[in-house]
Amino acid sequence: MSDPINILIIEDEAVLSMDLSDLLEEEGYFVIGTANNGPKALSLHQQNRLDLALCDIHIKGDWDGIETAERLLTERPIPIIFLTALTDKVTLDRAMRLYPSAYLIKPVTVPGLRAAIELALRNFTQSVTTAPEPRPSLTSLPARKEEARTEPILRIDDAVFIKHKYQFVKISLDDIDYIEADGSYTTLVTPKHRYALRLTISHVIDRLSFPRLVRIHRSYAVNLNRVSTFNEREVCLSTLCLPLGRLYKTDFLRHFNIR
Repeated sequence: MSDPINILIIEDEAVLSMDLSDLLEEEGYFVIGTANNGPKALSLHQQNRLDLALCDIHIKGDWDGIETAERLLTERPIPIIFLTALTDKVTLDRAMRLYPSAYLIKPVTVPGLRAAIELALRNFTQSVTTAPEPRPSLTSLPARKEEARTEPILRIDDAVFIKHKYQFVKISLDDIDYIEADGSYTTLVTPKHRYALRLTISHVIDRLSFPRLVRIHRSYAVNLNRVSTFNEREVCLSTLCLPLGRLYKTDFLRHFNIR
């Protein structure tokens, strides 16, 4: 089985970013992370092995999408697909100087997105004159080995011990409200504390092995005991609402007995 294509989304509109993530995952791609500003995008690029970036030209912050893309390419060349609504000729000329792999007009369609990605990856591969370093599988990346070694989760009965500030802290599994992914880190949230783990969300869910903790989105899993309401797009706890991704909706609903 070939490794999934790792994609970074750079988009400052949260709803559009989540919809784009869902579309990409439905098409079989792996969204390594989302960034709503240039510095965060560069940090994710430095920390992860990316195959492609989808970048909105008009993101807010000190760097617009074009400058962000330029800094990504300076760090390490990858295919860039620019996203935008309508733009002026000066901005378009700036973007074209970076020789982007594609240019998609919003709203993005699935056929257009699929075609742009496949063409971008093919053209980028053909443009490399020297053989690239073989991509390790996701399970053999050094970072993952480091995670497994430095971030232990110790299970005992209905609680776990996790390392926090140089000591192991006991957390009752039922005290977990939700967990949130951010790139290669995952934050475990309880009513009183937040604990950051240098593990992917999939690793955390596997290691907690808590049936009531259910994945509802690429970036979130919730404790079903904490759910107060939900609808087609959101799962709400007492203090906040989290997005319900289309890929995870069926699995989420199967935990409820329909009478």
